[in-house]
Amino acid sequence: MRELKIFSGRANVQLTQDICNHLHLEPAKITLGKFPDGENYCKLDEDVRGRDVFLVQPTSPPVNDHLLELLIMIDCCKRASAERITAVIPYFGYARQDRKDEGRVPITAKLAANIITRAGADRVLTMDLHAAQIQGFFDVPVDHLYAAPVLNEHFQKLGLTGDDIVVVSPDEGSIKRALGHNKRLGGNLAIVDKRRSSALDVKQKTIIGGPIEGKVALLFDDMISTAGSIVGAAELVHQAGAREIHIATTHAVLCGPAVEKLRNAPIDSLVVTDTIPIPGEKQIPKLVKLSVAPLLAEAMKRIHHDQSISELFRER
Repeated sequence: MRELKIFSGRANVQLTQDICNHLHLEPAKITLGKFPDGENYCKLDEDVRGRDVFLVQPTSPPVNDHLLELLIMIDCCKRASAERITAVIPYFGYARQDRKDEGRVPITAKLAANIITRAGADRVLTMDLHAAQIQGFFDVPVDHLYAAPVLNEHFQKLGLTGDDIVVVSPDEGSIKRALGHNKRLGGNLAIVDKRRSSALDVKQKTIIGGPIEGKVALLFDDMISTAGSIVGAAELVHQAGAREIHIATTHAVLCGPAVEKLRNAPIDSLVVTDTIPIPGEKQIPKLVKLSVAPLLAEAMKRIHHDQSISELFRER
């Protein structure tokens, strides 16, 4: 591991430290800041010539600042003659703009992928992309990790498996994810179906599958942004008579009214991972935070040694 260097951007310093602790390494030294006019400043404080470099930087809010800082770090390492640069992006911002769903709009996920590649990244390591096809937007290799094993292990330790649970997909787009958790945890499967009277107004909501009454409901999603959909699903499941309700997500973006909605939601726990740091003002009662640092660290070690990443998930 001597030739491996792990640098952290300012988006999630603690996650980088946890990854390094797992690998028994110290984070490489870097100076990041801003000039008086607000322009970003970056200087590597260690030699990276001929080294295998990993840059840990989720592009979480403020997305533009963190994305630009990542680009500058990549360029800095490229000009310092790093042998290989891997952009470790636990949360990839702009992922929801992955197609043209109406006229005269951009595909910003492709644009972000292009500029990361053009900046000099040789490969990308990311987790639970909002749309799996974004892997194909990059012209460099992408290793796509899943937090599902970490979330499943948490509920297995609590004994929430088997016929006593029902795995709930909060919308039609999360059915595949719910099926994966249902396969590992057992129980029944349910899907929240939204009936819209217009593009903005929900007229009716129903639950397909189940049963829900008297069961422990586990709702899985890849991210919680404003929390409207997931809280609406939780309320519907509560009305259907669920005994307990647990929400689990990989990326806790928590913007806008999300914190207030989740505090008032009829849930027994909110389980998130540490891909995005949660500041003090966004702490929520019943919040459970799990670490994906061991998973990211193992993937980084396998990349460094040119070993299979898919084998990591077969083992789990």
